[in-house]
Amino acid sequence: MSATSIPLSGKLTGNCSVSAGRVLRAYFVETKYEFVRMLRTPAFSTPFLGLPVLLLLLFGVLLFGSAIRNDQTAGKFLFTAFAVMGMMGPGIFGFGMGVAIEREQGMLKLKRALPMPPAAYLLAKMLMSVLFGVIIMATMIAAGLTLMHLSLSLGQILKIVLACIIGTLPFSAIGLFLGVWTTARSAPAFVNLTYQIMMHLSGLFYPLPKFMQMIAPIWPTYHLQQLVMSILGAPSRGSTIAHVAVLSGLTLVLGALAIRRLKRAG
Repeated sequence: MSATSIPLSGKLTGNCSVSAGRVLRAYFVETKYEFVRMLRTPAFSTPFLGLPVLLLLLFGVLLFGSAIRNDQTAGKFLFTAFAVMGMMGPGIFGFGMGVAIEREQGMLKLKRALPMPPAAYLLAKMLMSVLFGVIIMATMIAAGLTLMHLSLSLGQILKIVLACIIGTLPFSAIGLFLGVWTTARSAPAFVNLTYQIMMHLSGLFYPLPKFMQMIAPIWPTYHLQQLVMSILGAPSRGSTIAHVAVLSGLTLVLGALAIRRLKRAG
């Protein structure tokens, strides 16, 4: 095997090797078709791409537009709430329901038999979530600047987009964890329950009662929202390092446990 070539799959040895360029192309093609497939699935793409910005416009412009124009802090809180909501959906549902269904259909066994990089399947789904996050944040930023008249600098915009896009990763890890432990029939219930709990018990849209505030930091939604609020210069809790550490740790731990389960059970 030459120094410029690497094995395409961990199961292939000897002459079964390809150049690094072809391996990268395999990752690119898998990601491309995963993204296109989900984009062409109206039940997935329509709510996750359209709902966050539509709800932001409903509450931030139509219902409370005059109040928000006089209170930038309220506008920023509303913006971060729906931005975090937008980052949650593609990862949790794309992994949670997608992996569970494809496992039972035998799709994962088929992909293992194909001459493709072993990590391409999971990486493609992760990048699909990130790309959906890019589209969502583009629409959210446009709505916030033009219709809600939020005061944001270019530096803040770039930091917000970066934080939210990276923020899709812990939700992808949660979705993957759910997807490898549930069946195709039970996955929608577990995914929806987790999605709703994280939104409502983290104080994402409204302040929690005092006796419930101590459980808010359990959820990644809380940490991502506080991180974005601090970038916006709005009142926030906790330090940036702590929020990043929690989100990173959650991604690594749940991701590792899910991959271990996937290797054993398929």
